[in-house]
Amino acid sequence: MKKIAIIPARGGSKRIPKKNIKEFCGKPIIAYGISEALKSEAFDEVMVSTDSEEIACIAEKYGANVPFLRSINTSGDFSTTAEVIFEVLDRYREINMEFEYGMCIYPTAPFVTAEKIREAMELIQNTNAKIVLPVVAFSYPPQRGYVMKNNELKMQYPENFRVRSQDLEKIYHDAGQFFAINISKYREVNGIVVNGIIPYVLSEYEVQDIDNETDWQIAQIKYNYLLNKNGR
Repeated sequence: MKKIAIIPARGGSKRIPKKNIKEFCGKPIIAYGISEALKSEAFDEVMVSTDSEEIACIAEKYGANVPFLRSINTSGDFSTTAEVIFEVLDRYREINMEFEYGMCIYPTAPFVTAEKIREAMELIQNTNAKIVLPVVAFSYPPQRGYVMKNNELKMQYPENFRVRSQDLEKIYHDAGQFFAINISKYREVNGIVVNGIIPYVLSEYEVQDIDNETDWQIAQIKYNYLLNKNGR
């Protein structure tokens, strides 16, 4: 059963210029996902899908394959990850390379590790899931959240006003690092997966959205903390 790791890395980042190859704790941030994917030995192919020659050169330097550049159709601001994945799989199919399982590793995922990759790939192969998704619990229950209306705060769910936080059901969100897929099942739903999702639960220490410079600095602090804690 052949397996592929796809790292989608578009060149046109706006909020953080050259985000996907910006230096993070000593090396381009995309290098972390590439290195851990290779280290995991879980894949027959580790590739980067990009529209940028500069990103392609850096990806190849760290050991990923870049057999083709991304098309215009999947390089726009509104192109979806699923569209990128399907383009990659179709291009490989043209050269008679088919894959049963895959993993999409985001280019700004320095907290991903070879161990997590191996465990997620084992889950997708040993279950009937369409997708294995890393998730993290919200740090504060969304059921007790507020919305702003006419410059006033209103509880979104006032029925929870007197409910203790610890008594509310824990809610999780996508950790934004990677996801593993059963490719045939993923194709069947055209990449829109609403069931058949197996969770891979992470701690808050291992998760950080990186959408602006403040996020970037926080991510580096967390990364160095984990580095020292785990002796990586």
